[in-house]
Amino acid sequence: MTDPTTTTDESVAQEVHGGHAEGEQSMRGLYVTIFLTLAILTVFEVYIPSVYSAAWSGTTKMLLLCFLALSKAALVATYFMHLKWEKPWLRWIALMPVYMGFAVILILLETMYR
Repeated sequence: MTDPTTTTDESVAQEVHGGHAEGEQSMRGLYVTIFLTLAILTVFEVYIPSVYSAAWSGTTKMLLLCFLALSKAALVATYFMHLKWEKPWLRWIALMPVYMGFAVILILLETMYR
């Protein structure tokens, strides 16, 4: 006797990961590409503080490092946490800390420039 939930779960897993044989190979290539992209962004993060060492460029350095960190976090969440293949409502829930972070930044900026 076959359980309909098992076949549904298996079909969803195959859709998410593109099947077994050729899907695994394409997913492996995608993961290697994302890993190399993260490695290159990390090299930039290490290199930026030595390039921007002037006193006036502290804000520029901070913004560049924050942008790189957010880019890396987005890549990790999208591909390694499989949010790219999740339902939209689950993506919104997973991004809730980002929304809260923006709210905190806006509140801090408002108090800073009062």
